[in-house]
This record gives sequence, structure tokens and C-alpha cells, in this order.
Amino acid sequence: MSIPQEFYPSQDDLLYEEEILRNPFSLKLWWRYLIAKADEPFKKRFVIYERALKALPGSYKIWYAYLRERLDIVRNLPVTHSQYETLNNTFERALVTMHKMPRIWIMYLQTLTEQKLITRTRRTFDRALCALPVTQHDRIWEPYLVFVSQKGIPIETSLRVYRRYLKYDPTHVEDFIVFLVKSSLWQEAAERLASVLNDDQFYSIKGKTKHRLWLELCDLMTRHANEVSGLNVDAIIRGGIRKFTDEVGRLWTSLADYYIRRKLFEKTRDIFEEGMTTVITVRDFSVIFDAYSQFEESMVAHKMENMDSSDEEEDENEENGVEEDEDVRLDVNLSVEKLEKKMLRGFWLHDDKDIDLRLARLENLMNRRPELANSVLLRQNPHNVEQWHRRVKIFEGNPTKQVLTYTEAVRTIDPMKAVGKPHTLWVAFAKMYESHRNIDNARVIFDKAVQVNYKTVDHLASVWCEWAEMELRYKNFKEALELMRRATAEPSVEVKRRVAADGHEPVQMKLHKSLRLWSFYVDLEESLGTLESTRAVYERILDLRIATPQIIINYAFLLEENKYFEDAFSVYERGVKIFKYPHVKDIWVTYLSKFVKRYGKTKLDRTRELFEQAVEAAPADAVKPLYLQYAKLEEDFGLAKRAMKIYEQATKAVPNDEKLEMYEIYIARAAEIFGVPRTRDIYERAIESGLPHKDVKTMCLKYAELEKSLGEIDRARGIYLYASQYADPRSDPDFWNKWHEFEVQHGNEDTFRDMLRVKRSVSASYSQTHFILPEYLMQKDQRMNIDDAKEKLKLAGVPEDEMAALEKQLVPSSNNNATAKDGTRKVGFVSAGVESETDGGVNATANHEEIELPEESDSEEDDKVEIAEKDVPAAVYGGLARKREDEEDAAGATKGLGALERIKRLKRGA
Repeated sequence: MSIPQEFYPSQDDLLYEEEILRNPFSLKLWWRYLIAKADEPFKKRFVIYERALKALPGSYKIWYAYLRERLDIVRNLPVTHSQYETLNNTFERALVTMHKMPRIWIMYLQTLTEQKLITRTRRTFDRALCALPVTQHDRIWEPYLVFVSQKGIPIETSLRVYRRYLKYDPTHVEDFIVFLVKSSLWQEAAERLASVLNDDQFYSIKGKTKHRLWLELCDLMTRHANEVSGLNVDAIIRGGIRKFTDEVGRLWTSLADYYIRRKLFEKTRDIFEEGMTTVITVRDFSVIFDAYSQFEESMVAHKMENMDSSDEEEDENEENGVEEDEDVRLDVNLSVEKLEKKMLRGFWLHDDKDIDLRLARLENLMNRRPELANSVLLRQNPHNVEQWHRRVKIFEGNPTKQVLTYTEAVRTIDPMKAVGKPHTLWVAFAKMYESHRNIDNARVIFDKAVQVNYKTVDHLASVWCEWAEMELRYKNFKEALELMRRATAEPSVEVKRRVAADGHEPVQMKLHKSLRLWSFYVDLEESLGTLESTRAVYERILDLRIATPQIIINYAFLLEENKYFEDAFSVYERGVKIFKYPHVKDIWVTYLSKFVKRYGKTKLDRTRELFEQAVEAAPADAVKPLYLQYAKLEEDFGLAKRAMKIYEQATKAVPNDEKLEMYEIYIARAAEIFGVPRTRDIYERAIESGLPHKDVKTMCLKYAELEKSLGEIDRARGIYLYASQYADPRSDPDFWNKWHEFEVQHGNEDTFRDMLRVKRSVSASYSQTHFILPEYLMQKDQRMNIDDAKEKLKLAGVPEDEMAALEKQLVPSSNNNATAKDGTRKVGFVSAGVESETDGGVNATANHEEIELPEESDSEEDDKVEIAEKDVPAAVYGGLARKREDEEDAAGATKGLGALERIKRLKRGA
């Protein structure tokens, strides 16, 4: 074979050729020669590749590059092209020396797979597995499985390959199962799945759980029930139901579906019924019930369709004149099915027209749903009392089933584990008999109910009370009383000894101390018994130390109704000794009111002792009504001075938040009894008693109004001045408005200016306090005394406010003047510095250290009130000026008289 001229080396190739001739076995020289000819046609490079491989047949690098170029040439050619056969021959030549190289095998196998050469490809895969070591087989098996999974591959070939692969790596059995399912090989797929589930050491590489595999197996066996044989489907699914509690409903429906496909419909109904009566979750029950109802509906629909078709056949037979009396056994041409159909026609067990029966089954199933659902909940917790009550309600109108349900309930429920009140089942059971006028059986039920060991005594007491109420409804009063005597009887010593030896004390041993039972017994005795028997029951309650304040009051009321007043008061005495506050409060109030109403002033000393005892034992928050009742007693039957003394004690005993109200009552009563002037001392004590600052301010305003009404203008002004330290002008404008109105009506320019100066001083003090004090004190500044705030500022090293210093200089002089004029005035209530004209003209206390304030420090009141030097014309004031002159004349005429006398003369003059 001659080689064309263009394939011979050119002039440029002589350098490479000479080097190769000198060293033909150098891979480096051959590779450099190939790189230099990278742009040449492949046919010329083909000659170089062949020469290189002839010299170096074991070079993987040259073989791999040669094969890659060969693959690139055939990439766009059809598989029937001759180049593919040349490529395959090249791969075969390469594998002579490259049979240990998996990359060459994979390239060859992929090429064969694309050529759809099934037999040659399978054999080549087998050769590769034989040639390569086992550690590299996983690289071959992956494309091998892809090859056998393609369409067109004989199924037997694929099965054999997969089985061989599972011997190599059994963990990939899930892939085999998937392949079997896709290939519709249900029998082997089910067997493989079953073997996987039976292998405890199996681990799913796809992350599937045993439960998931169980569900897949169940679906496989049930959907292809006729194709899968050799497996006990019923046992397998039941094993899954026992083992996996999750989605039990789905497994039951799968088992039922299996029998449906096997056309065993009665067995299917049995499976549905068994599933509904064994599941313990409502979700599983709903799944089974829905599947069951759908099955029955489909059966009814199918039966109706078949019935229509059978009617048409009968009509056709009648038209064709077929005689029914003909002996079908003589007709040898009939098939077995037709023979069976003709022979069983008219037989009642083989009646196809059972549509009514199927409809009745479906209706019965729907009617049983509430009962079945309730059974599921009771299987979850058979000690759930509420569910038993609901079950009884389901059978309403069926007394027999109700009795059976109650009987099952009281036998099943353990009172110690019960959720709810188990005694209500016994009571409802007895009431059911009572509603049917069967009193004897109701008594039997109650008698058994009182012998049950309940969790609490109250449950047993409720049963006894219900029993007695039933006897009362039937007018059996003696039997009801006898029941209460039985229930409240204390167990004997012998019984107590036996129970102590046993170590487990039933609730029946504690029943005689049940307050509910004794309360019901007392009500019965009051209604049906005698006074002596009722008193005996009350005394027994007190001896057992189970009485409540209400029982004490009821006992006392009973004695009062029967004119046993002293005995009633002795019961009250026992009650106040037994109970403490707050429970004894009602007893004390009732006791004191009854005692006062009974004896009035005849036993005043004893009443006072009772009140003293009551207020001494009462806490601060409950003492107020007792003090008011005590003071009312003294006002009605005792001495007014003692009443005032009691009010005084009450103001000290009540809590701070009630002191203001108590002082108001005290002042009102004192004004009514002793007159208004007597209230001054009370006001002063109230202000100095440590009331909250807000209440002090309120009390000062009321005191100022009193002094103003009595004509004591200076005293009222001093009170306003004292109260100003508690009123911040920014947050409490009402106080300053009242002082402003007071000065407009009763003051002059000097007093008005003093009021403004005090207002500025207080405002500045509050501003400085707000600016310097910490946040937690700023939040309480409305309740904090301004003097306390200034003391805190001093301790913090802040210089005292100058205006406040001037205030302190002025206050002592004012106090001294006020004390000199009226020795009865309290220190702290100062005059505004204005004396009456009769004492020497207008002589205001001068401020010798006057402070020049800047213009911007003047408040809004300075803009409103302009202080002029010349006198204001009298016409401006109108009648107010004349009224003021008349008041001054009257004041001069009544100088030296008391406030009350002056008021009386003014009234007579008017």
C-alpha cells in the first residue's frame, strides 16, 4: 500500500524526524512533534500517531490523545458510518496494552452504548469487569446499570445484570426494586422488599425509614394483589400495624384494598370493622371510615348498574321467547358460568337484587359514626368521664344501651385515674332509673356508689346529697334524714383500727368531716327537724371544727328567730374566737349590729367592751366601718366627747389612703355637734398628722375656706401660704387660681405681690429640684415635700436657692407676729404681713434685702397685674369698694368679739 505524497514529512518536519530517528523511543520527542502538527489535517497526524504507537505501544498518554481525536471525528456521524467500526478496532488495539486502564474501558463502553450494539456492549462490559481489579469495578458498574436500564434491552438481560451487581454491592437493592417496579415485575419486587424489611441490619442509602418501606410494600401488594403470590399479605400488613403506630389507618385501608382487588368483599367489611374498633387516634379512624363509606357507596352504585343491565337481558330473553322451565342440564353447549347463573336464578341467597340491603348497610354505617368515634376516644383514655357521658347521650332514646353503657363505664373507670368527676356517672345512672320511675333500682345504684373509694371526700359527699335529694323529691323525708345521719356518723374505733392496720385510708373514713354534707344536713334539720335536733347538728359542726363564718351567722340567726338571744350572742363569741381576719369581719359586723339593736343603751359598757375588742383585733384596712359604728353608738346612746375621741382614734388607725375621708367625717360630725370653731383644732391636727401631700393640700384648702367664711382673712392667707409648698404652679394651677381669687376679693396690692413672689419662689424651687434630682426622685416629685428636696440639694453640695433663703428669713418674723397677736395659732400658719388699720395703719413687713430680678424673670401674672403708684379711682371698683368700706366699719365696731359673735351681728344687721 503506497502512502500519498502529502503524508510524507515536509521540509519543516525534518528537525523532528532527525530527533526521532536518533531516539525513536522518547515520548517527549513524539509529543513535541504532535503538538507542532496540531493544525495539520488529522490524516497526517494519524500517520504520526500510528508511528508513535508502533514505537511506544504502552504509552497511555498517546493512546488517550489518539482515541479522543478519533472520538471527535465520529461525534457528528451516524452510528452506521464506517468510521465507528474503525474506532472500535482502534479501541480493541489499545486495550491489548491498556486493559488495566479504566478510563479507556469507559470511553470504549460509552461509545458502544451509543452505537446500540447490545450483545457486543454487554460482552465488553463483562471483559472490562474481568480485566480490571475489583477496587475499580464501581466505575464500570455505574455505566453498566445505565446501559441495561435503557429501553430495548431484554428484561432477562437486565435482571441478570442487576442480580450480579447486588452480589457485588447488596446495599443498592433499592435501585433494583425501583427497576423491578418500572418493569412491572411485581412478584420479585415484593419479595425483595419483604427481604429488606426482614433484614434488621439493612440501612437505606436513600434515607428511607422502615415505616416508609412498609408502606411501599403494602401499596405494592394491595395494588397488584392478583400478580403477587407466595406472600402472606394479611400477616405482613398486620405485622406492620403492630410494629408501626404511625399511619395505622393507611395500613388498614391497604389491607382492605387488597381484599377488594381479590373480590372478597365480605372479608373487606370485616377488615374495615376491625380497623375502626382497634385504632386509637381520630385521624386513623377518619381515614378508615372514609374509605369504608366510599367502598359501600361504590358497591351500591355498581349494584345498581348491574341491576339495570340484568333487567335488559331479561327483557331480551322474554322477547326471544326463552322458556324458564326448560331443563338447562340437558343443554351441553352452555358454559359453566351460564349454567351456574341459570341454575341459581331465583335462589334467595343468590339474589342479585339486594340493593335495599346494601343501602341499609350504608345508612347503618353513617348512623354508627358518633358511636365509633366515641369508642376511639375511650380507647385513648378509658377513664375519661366526659366521654362516657357523651356516649350515653349518643344512645338517647335507647334505655337498654344506656344502662349497658353506664354499667361498662362504672366498671371501667378507676376513680384514682379518672379525668373528671367519676361520681357524676353514678348519679346520672341513678337519675336515669329515677326518670323511669324505678326508685328501687336507683337506690341500689346509690348504695353501690357510696361504697366506691373516690379521689376526694367531696365526690362522696355529693353522692350522699344527691341520694337524699331524690328521697326528698318523692316526699320520703324520714329516709332523707336517716341517710344524712348515716353519712355523718363517725366510724367506730374498731373500723379505724382496721383501716390503720391496712395502711390505706378510704374517703369513707373522712366523710363525717365533710362540710358540704353537714351543710345539707343542717338545711334538712331546719326544714324538717326540731329546734333541738338542729342545735345538736350545729353543735356537732362546731365540735368537729369545720364551721365557716356563714354557719356561725346562720346558727345565730336560728337562735334569734326562736328568741334565744343570749345563746345567739354566745355563738357569735365562739365565732370571733375561732376565726381571724378577714374571715371574722362579717361575724363582728353582724354581732355588733345585733347587740346594739337588742340592748341599745341598757348595756352600754358591755357594748363598748365589744367594740374595743373588735377594733383592737381588726387590721388597719378593715377597722374603719367598726370605728364608724362605734362612734354612731356613742352619738346615739353615749357621750359626744367619747364619740369625738373615737373619731380621733379612727383617724390614727386607718391607712393613709383613708385618712382624708376619715378626717372629713370627723370634721363634719364635730361641726354638727360642737359648732364650726371647734373644727380648727381638727384641721390643724389633720394637716400635721402626716397625710400624703396631696391630701394635705386638699385639707388646707378646706381649712382656708372655713377661715374665710368665719372672716379670719389673715389666718386663711397664712394657710394658703403654708399649702403653697405642696403646689407646683405648672402642675397644680387650681390651687393658685383659688389663692388668686382669694387675694382679688380680700387682699390688696402688697398681699397680691407677696402671693406672686411666693409663686415664683415655689416655681423656682420645683424647677431646680427637677433639674438636679435623679430620675427616680423626679417621678415622685408630686408627692415629695419641697423642704426634703432642698435638704437633698444641700447634701449634694448645691447652694441654696436665694429666693428660698429670703422666704426663710421672712417666715420667722411673720410667725412671731402671728404668735404675739394670737397665742392659740399654730406655728407655721403665718400672716401675709398686712395688719389692720386699727393697729397702726398699713404696716407691711418690709423686705429689707430686696432682690433686683431681671425683666425676663417676671411671670405672666406681672404682665396681667400692673402695679401703679397713684390710687385707683373708686369708680373702678363700683359697689365692691362701698361693700369693703362697710365691712371695715363693721370690723371696727366688732373689734374684740369672737368670730361667731361677729357673724351673728352681721346676720342681724342684714
